[in-house]
Parts: sequence; C-alpha cells; structure tokens
Amino acid sequence: MSDSLRKRILVTGGAGYIGSHACKALAQNGYTPVAYDSLVNGHREAVRWGPLEVGDIADRTRLDAVIAHYRPEAVIHFAAYAYVGESVQEPAKYYRNNVAGTLALLEALLHHGIGRIVFSSTCATYGIPERTPIDEDHPQQPINPYGASKAMIERMLQDFDTAYGLRSVSLRYFNAAGADPDGDIGEDHDPETHLIPLALQAALGQREALQIFGTDYPTADGSCIRDYIHVADLAQAHVMALSYLADGGATTAINLGSGHGHSVLEVIETARKVTGRDIPIQLRARRPGDPPILTAAADKAHRLLDWQPRYTDLAETLRHAWHWHRQHAAVGWAKRGVPTKT
Repeated sequence: MSDSLRKRILVTGGAGYIGSHACKALAQNGYTPVAYDSLVNGHREAVRWGPLEVGDIADRTRLDAVIAHYRPEAVIHFAAYAYVGESVQEPAKYYRNNVAGTLALLEALLHHGIGRIVFSSTCATYGIPERTPIDEDHPQQPINPYGASKAMIERMLQDFDTAYGLRSVSLRYFNAAGADPDGDIGEDHDPETHLIPLALQAALGQREALQIFGTDYPTADGSCIRDYIHVADLAQAHVMALSYLADGGATTAINLGSGHGHSVLEVIETARKVTGRDIPIQLRARRPGDPPILTAAADKAHRLLDWQPRYTDLAETLRHAWHWHRQHAAVGWAKRGVPTKT
C-alpha cells in the first residue's frame, strides 16, 4: 500500500526511545507515522518508517504547517523531558516544555479538527504507592516536577474532552525496557539513567561499575523491585489505543506493565547470565523517594485494549537489549576512538 493511501499518525517525540518503536509498530499495522521531533534528545537515525519533521511542540507555526501538510487522523504524543532528578533541579524547564508545550499541541489539534490523541504518561503520577500492584484508581500524588507535569497534562486532556470533545488515552508506563527484537533500534539516552542499559554498558566496559542505590529495602534481597515492560509491547499498546479511540472509546487512563516485578539485583544477575560478562557493582545509600516496590495492575489494558505483553521473560528482554547495545557500541564508540570490548 502506498503511503498516500495509508492513514497518517503524527508522532511527537518520534525519534526517541519509545517513540521510534511506536513508529515501527504503526508502520507494521498499516499506518504512516510522521515523526515530529526537536532532536534535542531524539536520534535522526531512529526515524526509519515514515517522514521526519524537525520542530518543537511549542512552535505553533511549525506545528500548523506540518499538520496542514500531512493531515494526520490522530496524534501519539511522546515529546517531553523525562529526567526525574533534572526536573527537581530545573522545574521551570519541565513545566514550560511538558505542560506549556502540550497546551500548544492541543490547541493546534483543535484548530485542525483532530479529535483523538494517545498520550505517553507515567506511573510517576502516582508518587509513593499506598498499595501494590497499583491500579488506575490509585491516588495521583506525584513527588517530583516530572511526575507532576504528566499529571497536569492528564488533567488537561480530561478538560479538553469535556469542553471540546478531544478524546484521549493516557498510557501510564511502568519501566520501559529492552530493544526492538529485530535489532533495528534501541535505548540510547545521554545521560543514561535506566538500570538495564547501565548494566549492559558496565558489561561492555563502558563504565567502571554499576551503582546500586539501597540494599536494605523490605524485599527478598534488599533491593528495589520494579515492573519491567518490553518496549515493543509498549509500542503495540499505542496502536491498540488508537484503535480503541477510532472505535469511539471514551477518554481514559490505562496502566502499562507486566503485572509482576524484578529486583535490581535480580536484573543484574540475569544480565550477567545473558552477556556472559562480569558486571561490577558499587553499593550506595538509598535515594530519597525511591519506593521499595512498584508494580502495575494491568487488567484495564487487557480489558479495554485487548492488550497482552508478548515479551514477559526478563532474560529475553535483556537479550534483545544486549544485541542492540553490542552493535551500537561497536559503531558508536569506534567513531569516538574509544576501545570497547564486544
């Protein structure tokens, strides 16, 4: 099918980690993804399944031009700053980009008559959990500006539906992990803060040791437990959310998680087995605000979207990430003239 006959979806942040995987899933499901990205954190080379339009979500002139040209039927909105620690140090940056930028996007959608949006939200809107697994009715009490910015956007979306009929699905991710099973794209942040890529970088000799923050939590091995969800499963959930809205589904928020957790030390041990490498660790004190356990109740996703994660084995998720990181290291680090073990 030619691109001119395929339904177009505007994907803000389409050059980022989850956004690029969503673009591939969209293309595989008969859509043309139009990636709209500032490339501040995204990667031009990750845009492979549709056109790339460079621009900021706060730039209404640029947004209007792109939307008028492609006439997308819906939007998937990933574009955001997403470093928790940075958000505490620079809250203005997060409220300006995440909240004010999203407001500009929503006003552009209204102007062009686009009535459906899938929003990349986060479990950080819940804050410190009162119970686990966390369901969608859990109080939203974010403890940092990043989580607060996402919660504000969810409220905006509810209000825009009530006032203007703009329907939305807010997908609250737990811990995105892994890489494209075909090895086309993967996780590449600068700086990197996520456990799995940090562990794999240590296995590749790109960092001296992996820091573990807290081994005295009330868990079986003393380290934090998190719910890891494969990025390809996250990507497919966005496609299903589009279908839900196209079928007349009401505005809602939905958790995306596996429903069970793995401890930090369990992830590291699995990474050692998958890579066959030593992963040196350094033990550090707990970080403020890190809850012992974060796991999702994902029944709503199963019920409303008919979504089930396909990649539920931690070792498989790590194998996909390891394959991509080895290939990426061999190219990227060689260009910098830095020797790397592969």
